[in-house]
Amino acid sequence: MRLHLAVLILLPSLGFMACDGGKRYHDEKPVQAAGSVAEGVGAVLAFQKELNAEFRDPNTSPLPDRYRKDFEGLDFFEPDTTYQVWARLARTPEALPFDMPTTTDRLSRERRYGTLYFELSGQLMALEVYQNLELMLQDGMENYLFLPFTDGTNGTETYSGGRYIDLRVPQGDSILLDFNKAYNPYCAYNAKYSCPIVPAVNHIDQEIRVGVKAFRK
Repeated sequence: MRLHLAVLILLPSLGFMACDGGKRYHDEKPVQAAGSVAEGVGAVLAFQKELNAEFRDPNTSPLPDRYRKDFEGLDFFEPDTTYQVWARLARTPEALPFDMPTTTDRLSRERRYGTLYFELSGQLMALEVYQNLELMLQDGMENYLFLPFTDGTNGTETYSGGRYIDLRVPQGDSILLDFNKAYNPYCAYNAKYSCPIVPAVNHIDQEIRVGVKAFRK
């Protein structure tokens, strides 16, 4: 299941279940890890296959039964390796926790882990990456990073609320950022979910035409 930090909303007496699952330009150039190469199309196709399998499985799918029973696969843009870029991670250990708004009244307790500096289509960019304070206490999730973003396709080709990318804390200060693996928050498929709203600082002033497209019911 995608680690999108969405929360399934249930009746108040039952509580809730955590799902297990304005952009700023900058004058600093990203640093590519020496000898590193992008993952290629194969990694993108594997991601798509895994995501479709999750959506077919009734135990992990966010789709209501009426959509899941006829589900054939999500709609993806064509893989494009030019959207696999190396970013320089500038950690922000002094950043204080804050409450990130969600699509409901719930607040998601986050900490800005750092800022990713990279170049895309000739433009220098910066995106903030976050750590959820509750999720990082779970076994195996200590190094999980949450990257939400919006771009010029939202509301037309992609979900209006933006998309997410799952990342892991790297050993050094370089991290591979693959926009081909951008996926929709679960609230794009089912109103029972509460999903973090993308901070305005994480808007990309381009059309990111890779990853998962909008869900057509």
